[in-house]
Amino acid sequence: MINKETFQFLKQLSINNNKEWFDANRGNYAILRKEFEHFIEIVIGEIGKFDRESAQTTAKDSLFRINRDTRFSADKLPYKTNFGAFIARGGRKGINAGYYVHVEPGSCFLAGGIYMPSGPMLKAIRNEIYGNIEEFRAIIDAPAFQKHFGKTLWGEKLKTAPKGFPKDFPDIDLLKYKHYTIMKEEPDKVYWQPGFIEEVLESFRAMALFNKFLNNAVEDVER
Repeated sequence: MINKETFQFLKQLSINNNKEWFDANRGNYAILRKEFEHFIEIVIGEIGKFDRESAQTTAKDSLFRINRDTRFSADKLPYKTNFGAFIARGGRKGINAGYYVHVEPGSCFLAGGIYMPSGPMLKAIRNEIYGNIEEFRAIIDAPAFQKHFGKTLWGEKLKTAPKGFPKDFPDIDLLKYKHYTIMKEEPDKVYWQPGFIEEVLESFRAMALFNKFLNNAVEDVER
């Protein structure tokens, strides 16, 4: 589970998003981040039982920094108001499909897949779906998948068929996505329950074949 104090810290950070406050509370942040890192270590170990490739990372390499990159942003607030970890081969900097845990008061979610793939990767994914639509449909239509992630993927879509694909393809909507990601929103209170680890693992097991399909699609793409 995630320490309930993590939510209190993030709530206070959203109110006091400045260096002075953060420096005064840096010790508490370090403790809570270490606890989150330990939780992700456990999750990685469990993922390794059903997806060995994605488990080829560490918790340290999976956790995102709390500092925001404000160089090209109009929003100059210095800190993120969430804890996040992306578990995949290569960790948070990797380009493979993986598993994501997001901790943010009022906006908690579990997610997976590939977010913002490069042009060649996006084309490879669409080609894989187009050429293996029955396999892909079986994955996203599976009861366990739909129980956790619903009947649609998450993210932006093109308004028309992507270039190079027939408009009359029966599943053309599945080729319009700009990201191949799935998401499950969670109430905050679920995160601090003792059984949260089981909720995470059940959700991640349900997306394992989805991630495997995407990783197979982009395996030979020039990075």
